[in-house]
Amino acid sequence: MDGHGLLIAAPQSGSGKTTVSLAIMAALKRRGLLVAPFKCGPDFIDPGYHRLVTGRPSINLDAWMCPEEFLSGSFRQNSLDADLAVIEGVMGLFDGLGASPFEGSSARIAAITGAPVVLVVNARGMAASAAALVKGFAGFDQRVKLAGVIFNNVGSESHAELLRQIMSQLVPEAAVFGCIPRDESLAIPSRHLGLVTAEDNPLPPEFLERLAELAERYLDLDGLAGLKTNLPHPPICKEGRNSLSLPAIEGHVRIAVARDAAFCFVYEDNLRLLREAGAEIVTFSPLEDGGLPDGIGGIYLPGGYPELYAERLAANSSMMAAIRNSVAAEMPVYAECGGYVYLTEGLEETLDRAAVDFVGIFPVRARMLPRRKALGYRQAELLHDTLLGGSGAVCRGHEFHYSETGEMPDGVVRNYNVSRQGVLLGQEGFSVRNCLGSYLHLHFGSNPEIAPALVGACRQFTRKPAIFL
Repeated sequence: MDGHGLLIAAPQSGSGKTTVSLAIMAALKRRGLLVAPFKCGPDFIDPGYHRLVTGRPSINLDAWMCPEEFLSGSFRQNSLDADLAVIEGVMGLFDGLGASPFEGSSARIAAITGAPVVLVVNARGMAASAAALVKGFAGFDQRVKLAGVIFNNVGSESHAELLRQIMSQLVPEAAVFGCIPRDESLAIPSRHLGLVTAEDNPLPPEFLERLAELAERYLDLDGLAGLKTNLPHPPICKEGRNSLSLPAIEGHVRIAVARDAAFCFVYEDNLRLLREAGAEIVTFSPLEDGGLPDGIGGIYLPGGYPELYAERLAANSSMMAAIRNSVAAEMPVYAECGGYVYLTEGLEETLDRAAVDFVGIFPVRARMLPRRKALGYRQAELLHDTLLGGSGAVCRGHEFHYSETGEMPDGVVRNYNVSRQGVLLGQEGFSVRNCLGSYLHLHFGSNPEIAPALVGACRQFTRKPAIFL
């Protein structure tokens, strides 16, 4: 199945992938094209900027968390109505888990989606060496098609012309799609705790306009927009149906999902899978709204940066009371990372801030640390039947946070055995009543049982008599 699309990669982090990706998206959108954005890996930050530029949700494609069939199906489904799919890579093109050049890498996503790769190369201080680098990438793995290169941080027009000449002589099979001059003002501003969200730093229109102008002036947009993917046809079940066909939906149930500046880290495919399992997603803001949406059967509190908005969250006592009442009534509530922190007793006092009280479902407080507490892929094996599936089910996700909570009392149930690359890290996934909280960002595409299980639990709740305290 052919469609138009490309994967923007680089030899290493810091080469300018995000800036170039946003510039291409902005320029093509300005031309009136519908651009479907994607991001390799578990990152939530870049997808927020993709959404800001294109007006469409950006979809994470992660080859460690999700099986290949799911990823190809997600790519197909989320790009069907678009003129062009733009996938932003992660790290270097062949950088994956450990020494593997394929597992968990952008290269594997290129192979799964059939997307041709455009390599962004930092050409500062290079001439013929740049061509040698590109040639090495072009021949490294036959499963990956290198369509061409964009040279970034080019010193002058004569430098650009030299790069084009060398490429035509030494690597003629790789097109030069452009040479971008050095411009420090195009760097995305510094990030909170190493990261900044599109909600916190919503890139002003004039900055996006400059990105579009840069792409129009220095890149071959027609050539980039003309690249085609070669996505394999979807596998067929014995019954003759697409293997990604959806189960029969028993009846829709409303699930409230927190979406605002404090809670903005959610895999878009998680929401899609919930909808396909029979959920009607209704969003709400713990920052702004006075209560939960009407008629809901469950609550999903994604991650984010609640510590940046701690005082405002704490001041919204009516929202916190509504969530406490929902938990007391046995409503299914699923919270991850920042959402989990919001359900604790609050944040501990620091030198520059008094203690802040949150919802108080989990009897611990969180503390912010000067250094990152956890980063990396995690596998969770369910120890009990939970909102997300039965005992023994395996889910995959990612962990990234600068906070930690106090020791959870023994009376609070632990539901996960958490491991990293086969090494057991401990037990996590805490539950109180029908509320499940964890630091893990689980991808529901990692196990087809997750979304139907959560929707099923919410549907079952709606059939019970309402008992709100």
